[in-house]
Amino acid sequence: MTQAVTDTIDAFHRGLFHIVQPKGRGHRAGMDAMLLAALIADDRAIKVADLGAGAGAAGLAVASRLAKAEVVLFERSAEMADYARRSIELPGNAHMAGRVSVVEADVTLTARARNDAGLIDESFDHVIMNPPFNDAGDRRTPDALKAEAHAMTDDLFESWIRTAGAIMTPGGQLSLIARPQSIAEIIDACGRRFGGIEITAVHPREGENAVRILVTAIKGSRARLSLRAPLVMHEEGSHKFSPLVDDFNNGRAAYGRL
Repeated sequence: MTQAVTDTIDAFHRGLFHIVQPKGRGHRAGMDAMLLAALIADDRAIKVADLGAGAGAAGLAVASRLAKAEVVLFERSAEMADYARRSIELPGNAHMAGRVSVVEADVTLTARARNDAGLIDESFDHVIMNPPFNDAGDRRTPDALKAEAHAMTDDLFESWIRTAGAIMTPGGQLSLIARPQSIAEIIDACGRRFGGIEITAVHPREGENAVRILVTAIKGSRARLSLRAPLVMHEEGSHKFSPLVDDFNNGRAAYGRL
């Protein structure tokens, strides 16, 4: 009797890096993680925090594309943090393993508890996040691991963005991906912590409603909010990625701030 496969090893950026993920349960990384990672366009020696990193897809995508980036993957779930560690240790990720680490921590912690958990004040140039975005009233999955990754809690954006503001250096960039319905909550949570908010609506195809928003903001900026040109994922009548999406999905480009 063959043993059931409980994990998969999946390639991203045309095989430039791989991650270990649970099979048939939990959150499995895909296009959202690549969209999020593409929001960082910075060739300096930077330090990046990936909040709620899961198996590490978004953070590893940043490290894969930006050779000077040091990335810390913060994950509350002990099981998913272990997947992230296993991902870093894959032989195919050896070229960046020394620049990526995992910290098991709850990103909603505050004050001294947050610092003690490794979320150190003013220590990151960039913070990226793909927080849970399913409304608590939505039908809940029986998969506990997936529910933890997907189910939104009260004041989620306030607590996550508060942490991002605390651990980020002045002038640092916050980048996140969310549902369009969360725009007002995100703007409110940014408050006086962040300005220069730029929002990009992500549409499956021309003429279809947006299904995601990409948001960037700068700590301490007083610049006004702006809406960037929409990002259309697929060519009309097909599942083929548009040229720009294909470029950053495969690590060839970024979709950072203009």
